[in-house]
Amino acid sequence: MADPTAAGHAAEAVANHGFDILPIIVLLAAAVVAVPLFKRIGLGSVLGYLAAGLVIGPFGLGFFQDPRTILHVAELGVVMFLFVIGLEMQPSRLWAMRGDIFGLGLAQVGVCMLLLWTVGLSLGYPVAASLISGTGFVLTSTAIVMQMLEERRQMNQPLGRRIVAILLLEDLAIVPLLALVAFLAPGGEETTLSARLVSVVIGLAAIGGLILAGRYLLDPLFRLLARSGAREVMTAAALFVVLGAAYAMQLAGLSMAMGAFLAGVLLSESTFRHQLEADVEPFRGILLGLFFLGVGMALDLRVIVANAGLIGVSVIAFVILKMGGIYTVARLFRASGREAFERAVLMAQGGEFAFVLYAAATAFGILDAEENAILTAIIIVSMALTPLLVILRDRLTPAAAPSMDGVEIADGLSGSVLLIGFGRFGQIVSQPLLARGFSISIIENDTEMIRAAEQFGFKVYYGDGARLDILRAAGADTAQIIICAADDREAAVKIAEIVRTEFPLTPLLMRSFDREHAIALVEAGASWQIRETLGSAFDTGEEALHRLDLKEEEIAETMAETRRRDAERFELDRVGGLAAGRGLIIGNLPGSDTAV
Repeated sequence: MADPTAAGHAAEAVANHGFDILPIIVLLAAAVVAVPLFKRIGLGSVLGYLAAGLVIGPFGLGFFQDPRTILHVAELGVVMFLFVIGLEMQPSRLWAMRGDIFGLGLAQVGVCMLLLWTVGLSLGYPVAASLISGTGFVLTSTAIVMQMLEERRQMNQPLGRRIVAILLLEDLAIVPLLALVAFLAPGGEETTLSARLVSVVIGLAAIGGLILAGRYLLDPLFRLLARSGAREVMTAAALFVVLGAAYAMQLAGLSMAMGAFLAGVLLSESTFRHQLEADVEPFRGILLGLFFLGVGMALDLRVIVANAGLIGVSVIAFVILKMGGIYTVARLFRASGREAFERAVLMAQGGEFAFVLYAAATAFGILDAEENAILTAIIIVSMALTPLLVILRDRLTPAAAPSMDGVEIADGLSGSVLLIGFGRFGQIVSQPLLARGFSISIIENDTEMIRAAEQFGFKVYYGDGARLDILRAAGADTAQIIICAADDREAAVKIAEIVRTEFPLTPLLMRSFDREHAIALVEAGASWQIRETLGSAFDTGEEALHRLDLKEEEIAETMAETRRRDAERFELDRVGGLAAGRGLIIGNLPGSDTAV
């Protein structure tokens, strides 16, 4: 029989010395409360994380006293973010970006270094300290910019691709910049030439070794692990590759983020790319949020209060000069004024690599501890200001008017059918009508779609179907049928309301996105509507029953019952409001105890 006294001692030992789960609960609670709140009021998730970190940090409620410990762990979020970006960058695509990386990137870094160097000199600091402080601010926050590009769905747009190229160059630049710190250190001139050459050789050798390992080892490794059938082993292998590549680059004097990015690029053409992305994604999201929380905690309010004037002037000067440098370089590289300004706003802050550079400069005696703390506060304040600058830019700068070159505005049209919207849904709807020779007037408010349709022989006119004057100009008052295939939910409801009021005798057929939207369209006046996935979902279910060897009459009976129940539930939801489960078809099918 077990000794109850020994068991009690063991339990007490666990209670006294076991894992403290409270910090994790506090971190998760802060994120869960702050991020949705800040996104709801339009300030974005990044600012939410920063504010939450400040509240729970040493200068808020005091749950954490050493935010740098959290930052060291949370930097892995940036590492994994770059790995996921690398997975989407095939080597051919990366090669195509070489001009932006080594041309645009080098130009921006060089110009901004020269401009920001003047801030420290103007404030009376020594040449070396001024150069390092300005150079640290040149290094943009990869974490913040990537997160904002992702939230704004700009990652794969030309703007996003060019920003990614510049960020990659800045990651590469950390090695020569650290060598510059050693060179500028007191007495560093005597020893750093050979040391710099050695560090460059080591860095190049590490990159070469990682490329060879990725080319000949990684894909066979994952094929071997896939045969084991153990999903958790594949996840462990994905994390091993990311962290191993990051650590190898760190040992070689490069940034961990660069190592993770290269590993992602090398696996971008692997058959396991999508599985790797799915395995890493949850860790990336959590750790990236933890990084922003750590940055918020690291904001030393005592330093800010004691040096408020200096920090305020420095932040304003650094941000304005950096934005000016970015804008100038962008325009020299033939970017539009709008893109140049947007790039300048997104990249106006300092970044996490500045912490590394300032720490090295402090270790070499270029900066003292107080200067390091002030510069760190300047960087963090600039990070916190970035989401606010982006919001201000969005509100002050109106959306660019679409180019109307080669596009005709709807006016005096007439046809048997008026089709509003010529996206993926509208294009399919038009096919049987055209096949039977009906005349169709088509309007669309996306000029790029209009030009693309013209290449395939379709005549599409520019027009906003949610405006009565445009509907009249497009022939709504003479059309036998109006079909709405607009991609905008709110606009579709408004179109239904206008047609019901102004053209009540004309049938209005509409595409809806889901059950809730379908109910809104019916109530707004649609004569008939269909959820865009309903037919394909029914067809898929019917095909599945065929392949499960059911008899034809059983399949027909089941599908008829399914359609009937869906129609019943739709009517119930329309009359009584959507049921719990929002948009679900709730009920039991014949011969089944499973709720659908």
